[in-house]
Amino acid sequence: MSSENIIQENKMGTMPVNKLIITMSLPMIISMLVQALYNVVDSIFVSQISENALAAVSLAFPVQNFMIAVGVGTGVGINALLSRSLGEKKFEEANNAANNGIFLAVLSYLAFLVIGILFSKSFFQWQTDIKEIVEGGYDYLIICTTCSFGLYGQLVFEKLMQSTGKTVYSMMTQLAGAIINIILDPILIFGLFGFPKMGITGAAIATVIGQISGMSLGIYLNSTKNKEIKVKIKGFRPNLKTIKDIYSVGIPSIVMASIGSVMTFGINKILLVFTSTATAVFGVYFKLQSFIFMPVLGINNGMVPIVSYNYGAKHKDRLMKTVKISIIYAIIIMIIGLCIFQIFPKQLLSLFNASEEMINIGIPALRIISLSFLFAGYCIVVSSMFQALGNGVMSLIVSIGRQLVVLLPVAYLLSKTNNLNLVWWAFPIAELASVLLSIIGFKYVYKKEILPLVKSEENLNEENNKVRIIECTNEN
Repeated sequence: MSSENIIQENKMGTMPVNKLIITMSLPMIISMLVQALYNVVDSIFVSQISENALAAVSLAFPVQNFMIAVGVGTGVGINALLSRSLGEKKFEEANNAANNGIFLAVLSYLAFLVIGILFSKSFFQWQTDIKEIVEGGYDYLIICTTCSFGLYGQLVFEKLMQSTGKTVYSMMTQLAGAIINIILDPILIFGLFGFPKMGITGAAIATVIGQISGMSLGIYLNSTKNKEIKVKIKGFRPNLKTIKDIYSVGIPSIVMASIGSVMTFGINKILLVFTSTATAVFGVYFKLQSFIFMPVLGINNGMVPIVSYNYGAKHKDRLMKTVKISIIYAIIIMIIGLCIFQIFPKQLLSLFNASEEMINIGIPALRIISLSFLFAGYCIVVSSMFQALGNGVMSLIVSIGRQLVVLLPVAYLLSKTNNLNLVWWAFPIAELASVLLSIIGFKYVYKKEILPLVKSEENLNEENNKVRIIECTNEN
């Protein structure tokens, strides 16, 4: 075993849990906040074109979310398998996870290349007959889908670095992509510095250039800094067992996130019965809430490899402490977010050049939907714990229960009252159902997966002593 692998084991298996979570999560939180900033800035610039342009980007969100769901879901499977393999000291399996993960990212891009070419126009025509929204949405979506190789490349190389604990480098790739996107947005949308004025098309081009930049940096950092795994292109052959292991966690995660696309599509259809402005409000809400959810997701991205590693190493106490601390941090963040949405809804909406109608619809919408933040922190962390332990199906059950069984039907029924404000109440109602399902799932997974873990203190101390001896030898 190489000294680098042992040092990595020392960090994931022996560093104090609270310090380890902060060390792993803080770079991810920073990078994801910048990602959230990019999402908001992107929509702020688009809103300066017109409210219909903002609505077009909002209606494109389900497809973008689906694309991200496939990439992130696959990445979650890679992350869980790779980290668990390192914890079990199965280094060849970790390499297989990395190489097959890259292969799956390429397949994902090819799938969305075809989908974008064939269905981008129809997707908007299914939702509205407003010409400006259909044409602007098509221009935006066709670019995002056909150039999505940058998105999938960036996501997979980020996950490889997260899996081995190198979240600082993962942060660098996300920051690079987001910052380049933010810089290019106004230049390409409004035609600054001699560039042509491209409007909503410019926003899409800025997005894919940012993703390609993040991917390029990710490839470089993995090849130069990530020594725990070896990526091989020459002579590569897909390993069906490894792909199956990745997707045993990844497919439930993909389906779970894709359900969000179905939910968003359904809610948009419900809102369009009232007014297209309501869909713009809903799109703005999603952009704004990312500022609250992204830090929690950053904690999750730091938590998942810790949980997977210590599950593989059979360190039950460290695993449970990681989950508990992560839940506490998540709840604190969500409470802060709730306060912001309750106190400053008008100011938040005004960032998007909101009309009087948009403000009148948006203020109660933000205040009502944000009540779900009270429950969401716990649910997000527990769902990620399910995935880290290889129980992606449990996360899927909770997500289906929240979004398809409760949220959409309740929103539809409330829309029949012809009172738009009542529709927003479907979100906190659904989140409350999610809490109940998460608690039930937590008890089941704890009994089935965590409770049987036995790691004697004697063996743990023996491993720690070996690490200290080898580290001292290396220093000398």
